[in-house]
Amino acid sequence: MDEIESKNESLLDKVSMDEAQVSSLVEKYDAESRYRRLTGWQGVFISLWLAAMSLFHLYTAGIATLPITIQRAVHLTFAVVAVYILFPASQRANKHSTPWYDWMLAIAAGCVTGYIIFFFNEIARRGAEPKEYEIYLGVAAIILVIEAGRRVVGNVLPCMSVLFLLYCYFGNYVPGIFQIRGYPISRIIQHMYLTPEGIFGLALGVSATFVIVFIIFGAYLSQSGGAKFFNELALAIAGNKPGGPAKVAVVASGLLGTINGSSVANVATTGTFTIPLMKRVGYPPYYAGAVEACASTGGQLMPPIMGAGAFIMSEFLNIPYLSIAAAAIIPAMIYYTAIFTNVHIRARKQRLSGIPKEELPSVKGVMKSDGHLIIPVIVIIVTLLMKYTPLRAGFIGVVSVILVSSLKKNTRMSLKDNFNALVEGARGGLGVALACALVGFIVGTSSLTSLGLTISNNIIDISGGKLLLTLVMAMVACLVLGMGLPTTANYIVCSTIIAPALVGMNVIPIAAHLFVFYFGIMADLTPPVCLAAFTGAGIAGASPAKTGITATRIALASYLLPYCFVYNPVLLLQNVEPVDLVVLVVSALLGVVALAGSFEGWFYRDMKPYERIVFGALALASIHHDFTVSVVSIIGIVVVIIYLKKTTKKTDAAAAA
Repeated sequence: MDEIESKNESLLDKVSMDEAQVSSLVEKYDAESRYRRLTGWQGVFISLWLAAMSLFHLYTAGIATLPITIQRAVHLTFAVVAVYILFPASQRANKHSTPWYDWMLAIAAGCVTGYIIFFFNEIARRGAEPKEYEIYLGVAAIILVIEAGRRVVGNVLPCMSVLFLLYCYFGNYVPGIFQIRGYPISRIIQHMYLTPEGIFGLALGVSATFVIVFIIFGAYLSQSGGAKFFNELALAIAGNKPGGPAKVAVVASGLLGTINGSSVANVATTGTFTIPLMKRVGYPPYYAGAVEACASTGGQLMPPIMGAGAFIMSEFLNIPYLSIAAAAIIPAMIYYTAIFTNVHIRARKQRLSGIPKEELPSVKGVMKSDGHLIIPVIVIIVTLLMKYTPLRAGFIGVVSVILVSSLKKNTRMSLKDNFNALVEGARGGLGVALACALVGFIVGTSSLTSLGLTISNNIIDISGGKLLLTLVMAMVACLVLGMGLPTTANYIVCSTIIAPALVGMNVIPIAAHLFVFYFGIMADLTPPVCLAAFTGAGIAGASPAKTGITATRIALASYLLPYCFVYNPVLLLQNVEPVDLVVLVVSALLGVVALAGSFEGWFYRDMKPYERIVFGALALASIHHDFTVSVVSIIGIVVVIIYLKKTTKKTDAAAAA
């Protein structure tokens, strides 16, 4: 074990970036990373507050339950107080101390959200009819939640929330089809503050239950050495293969994505060593950054956890979370096959080597040392298969990390490690909590004014009832919203406003929601604002624009895949006929391989222009939803591959002669 660790440490010492550099880079693109590093009594207080937040959620997940609105109010109270203490009002503010006025704002925010906790029963008895002073409390709550959200998730979502709230009041002045009668302040406050339709709506409910518990699970797994284990395992599996570091990035980011719901954080976690390694073996910096961005972004598509969006989707569709994960598994496999094939073909084309085997740990050694850390992930999958709720499965997962990590000395968690996991878990949930609270204003406006229904109906009218045009409009909307919204918020907004239009055109609900979910995630790779690609470019020292364009090209198949599963939900394991499923999956997998070869202009050998065109055309046809087209595409791609392999042998023989 010591030999394995020394090998890996020597390798990482050669390539890893300075921690301060990485922290600065992540803060540039990820608002949730711009928190104060507090010391002294302030640091002690916020650490205890965050640990208490985690303990509360573990208690309500595994031991006792609370009424849903009280659970949400407690969750938001913990979160909003922590945000005002931890997150400064501007990036130029002091990052090592919280000023007195932020403490005052934290107390005020805690009071207005905490009011719901203590007076929930009394409010419910009178049908949430607001008293005069509650209108002022509601106005204060809205302002304080919006400002806290601005600090932790950026400007776009708070601005959208303000616009939707203004629409509720000034809707009678809006021209045309979007005109409404307008609502008085008291009615808006009642809906947004005193009922579970606004701030304390379904989105915050998911954050207060499933999401926070799985974030705590990820923090525990990481604290026990899980992230290190996944990275070492990826190095051992793929490090010495052609272009090995790029394949390590794909494998490690896919594994880490199961416990990390942030594309930017995933890039920063694995990219700090995979990107320098890719550059070391010969990949251009922009390509290295793009590969890591694609691999890390795909983590949110990879079951079993899939970030926060999948839990919210489960609640919106009222179907088991396991059904969402099952539906997502084949598209996720196709996504990672596309990324892996791209880096493999680039490596073979440029004759890039892997990392010398003597510098790498062995799979056997890694599994012997830390392999037991995979057990908690298996425990979660098994508990979900046993039809436990995701909330209970997450709680059992946390307990299993504590127990399993104690099996070996090198992973055993001390009291300090447990405390740090509680703190990091709660801090990791702050951004999601505030994003979900802010989205509550948008969802609440939709339920109060029927805005979502109006937009959906008009999308259908504008598209002339043509599904393809509606899908294109939905894709563009998701990508544009994704430029400024976190993935979770993007999904909630799009599922509220756009997904109903797709369902209205007879798209099955799970396909409609996964369509907007996918493109909300792909926004992290799509120029001009592609935060995952920008983070990768920063680590690689490459052009952000070139890195973003390259990431889009590498992940091109993923822009086509959602159209495929909308037209043929068999890929989502819906209405499955075994023969259809096998043909479509084989066709899609061969298609992404052919698409990579066509774009790189290489498959066994350099391809002529007409060969690239034929290969590319077959690749696009193979991702088509029609059974006959898929069969013809499979035959065509196989024939071209055989042809390329045979002509390569002839060329090699002629060169040898």
